[in-house]
Amino acid sequence: MADRWRLLALAVWEHHRFTGDTAALRRRYPVLAEAARFFLDTLVEDPTTGALVTCPSVSPENEHHPGEGGTLCAGPTMDAQILRDLFSAVVAGELLDGERGLRAEAAAADRLPPMRIDTQGQLQEWQHDWDAIAPRAAPPARVAPVRPHPGAQITRDTPELFRAARTTLEQRGDASTGWSLGWKINFWARLAEGDRSFKLLTDQLTPERTAPNLLDLHPPFQIDGNFGATAGIGEWLLQSHTGELRLLPALPGAVPEGRVRGLRARGGFEVDLAWAAGRLTEARLLAGFDGPVRVAAAHDLAVVGADSGPPALTRPVPGVVEFTAEAGGEYLLRPLG
Repeated sequence: MADRWRLLALAVWEHHRFTGDTAALRRRYPVLAEAARFFLDTLVEDPTTGALVTCPSVSPENEHHPGEGGTLCAGPTMDAQILRDLFSAVVAGELLDGERGLRAEAAAADRLPPMRIDTQGQLQEWQHDWDAIAPRAAPPARVAPVRPHPGAQITRDTPELFRAARTTLEQRGDASTGWSLGWKINFWARLAEGDRSFKLLTDQLTPERTAPNLLDLHPPFQIDGNFGATAGIGEWLLQSHTGELRLLPALPGAVPEGRVRGLRARGGFEVDLAWAAGRLTEARLLAGFDGPVRVAAAHDLAVVGADSGPPALTRPVPGVVEFTAEAGGEYLLRPLG
């Protein structure tokens, strides 16, 4: 339940990242603040590592010593991952000019256990490399605490962790129940492997896992699978967790052409996309507020304002374009050449 509470609290900050709605953030910030206070009060120092940890805790649906019933531990990886996001969101609340003491305390909580890579090349699930002691034989419902989704701690900018996340998912395999498939569809999309993500979606859309009315079966019913699969499809088409809009970052080969309208992106953007032969043909961005925007695609893009001339552009690297958007401004992007 604590994990769910932390993730739900983070929705307050994610809403602000998508909308820029400071009034809503101010109303809901106490949810973030109280979640952070609880964990700042309950973290303890692990005498074996010196890290601040949750204790007692567990790594979801996994044993560190299979067959011996070993589940309780101090400071599992997923706890530290979620708490980093939670504390970062609290610190980012500085734009509200309140809770200064709490923000300072959250900023100082930098002794959470770091993410490590175990001897099998996986993301280490606990503070200790217990996988080497008792190789994991995870049943289908167990999902790794990889969390390339929904956070942004594991990205292309952390290549070693990125590879370890992939190795972890490979070790766990594809067989899953509905909620676990929902996670894995998103994991593989975040790893930019749209074909693998699509394959998992087709695994989910079978009579054993999906009812004729398209509700996910656990059995009897589990909405996590429906929400997760839908979110994963969105991740094929648009990702914005790293401070840039990535267009068609994980498009499966099985969807070579299509069109989508009304996707939402962090930074306050509404995005429409069209593609053919697996390649972007046009994107439309509607800016929710003033500010810089960075857009990445597989090809260099031309940018024009729908009601004006092209904005001033910079191209820091191939396939990336930067410009300043104006609130209410509409921008069309098309491949160059």
